[in-house]
Amino acid sequence: MNPAFSVIFLTTLIGVGQGMFLALFSGQTYSALELLPTSNSTQFYALGAFIALLFLIGGLIASFFHLGHPERAWRAATQWRTSWLSREVIALPLMMGLVLVYAVMHYFEWDTVLFTNAKGARLQLTLVIATLGMLATFTLFICTGMIYACLKFLQEWHSPLTVINYILLGTASGFALTTAFASVNAPELTRFYGIWTIIITVAALISRVASLIRNAGLKSKSTLQTALGVRHSKIQQKSMGFMGGSVNTRDFFHHQTLKLLKSIKWIFLLTVFVIPLVLLIMGLKNQQTGTLLAAFIVQYIGLLFERWFFFAQANHPQNLYYQTV
Repeated sequence: MNPAFSVIFLTTLIGVGQGMFLALFSGQTYSALELLPTSNSTQFYALGAFIALLFLIGGLIASFFHLGHPERAWRAATQWRTSWLSREVIALPLMMGLVLVYAVMHYFEWDTVLFTNAKGARLQLTLVIATLGMLATFTLFICTGMIYACLKFLQEWHSPLTVINYILLGTASGFALTTAFASVNAPELTRFYGIWTIIITVAALISRVASLIRNAGLKSKSTLQTALGVRHSKIQQKSMGFMGGSVNTRDFFHHQTLKLLKSIKWIFLLTVFVIPLVLLIMGLKNQQTGTLLAAFIVQYIGLLFERWFFFAQANHPQNLYYQTV
């Protein structure tokens, strides 16, 4: 497929926002169970949620550049019964609304302890909102991943690993940003977020490598005969059916060399996983905010390469015909 940069920025930006909100939810949950310090927690969660919301808004803005008629975007939500894209269109603003409510409640300290047990663990109203936001976040992850995983004719995408990778990569980037954010605004939480970032990044590495190995061993179910709908055993192709370019020749193939694809693969493996892990370990060891922030920046840049590779690697069956001259 031909990667669209609007979709690349959409999926990576909202991934950061989703991951950061999950990090905030995790931190508040641990604090409610008296497993983490709670000092200055209100403003930490408020500002963190606002930052997560900015990334979600950035992804939403990027999505409009992928639309031929942005004024008709609302129609995308009308097919929610059958379309994962429609479900994503509904899940994204729902999550954004919950994140906004969560941020505002923390900022103005509109919180109430609903329940406290004998050991001191407490259930706060903001934690109830955060739980709803967490459910909306995972729903959005699943909807985004299933847009691609449900396409049976694109074998590289049609796998549970597609959804798993979207969840793990987005969560890892969000936790990485939260680690750097915590090192400035809540230093006592830095180690908690840093360790979880390392764990999630390693899990994402295992999952992404598994998908690369799977895709490398795929055998195409389509042939020139099935692409053309002709059963004859000997077919000689003279042209791709067009005197000039068309949507078939532009949008379904990346027009790049195999050498470039291999280079992009190694670039994203290094910048999404290896380098950020090294920077995270260094940053946690030396308590350096700059190093922790660099880990997030390098990882996000790497995710842009990863997402480009994800789209480019998918080989549409129609390319058997339209990419042959």
